Amino acid sequence: MTYLYVKAIHIIFVVSWMAGLFYIVRLFIYHTEANERPEAERLILQKQFQTMESKLWYIITTPAMILTFLAGVMMFWLNPYLLKADWMQVKLGFVLGLLAYHFICQRIMNQLRNGVFKWSSTQLRLWNEVATIFLFAIVFTVILKNAVDWLYGFFGLIAFSVVIMIAVKIYKYYRLKG
Repeated sequence: MTYLYVKAIHIIFVVSWMAGLFYIVRLFIYHTEANERPEAERLILQKQFQTMESKLWYIITTPAMILTFLAGVMMFWLNPYLLKADWMQVKLGFVLGLLAYHFICQRIMNQLRNGVFKWSSTQLRLWNEVATIFLFAIVFTVILKNAVDWLYGFFGLIAFSVVIMIAVKIYKYYRLKG
């Protein structure tokens, strides 16, 4: 029964972590697009985005990541067999990718805070979809476990990624057109 409580906590904080990752990149996009505004407006907007990004990151996103990790470790402690499951090894690989994504987002936030804009809003829109790809990969891996054919899953993930990238490009076209 303890395992199920820990699992529920793990899922709750995964949702919180993902929400933070999804929203932080949207803030980066708006922060970057504020450069197109007149100087007075740009300064106000960028200061506001810096405040919003910091609060989201340090009050919600990073604590949720830490609590997700701790609950996951507790689940392994309660059920060490999980570490031997093939699907769990695949999931942990995707989780490592998501952790890298998290820390790259933190680096982007710090760059924006210092007035360094290395990413365009279009690049950030594409970057925002990477978290979605990790979410799909992790959820499908956990739900399907051994029933999944990893090769089909991998190619499905690539196809899904291509569809998302095309959708972002179409959105950019209509946004610039209108």
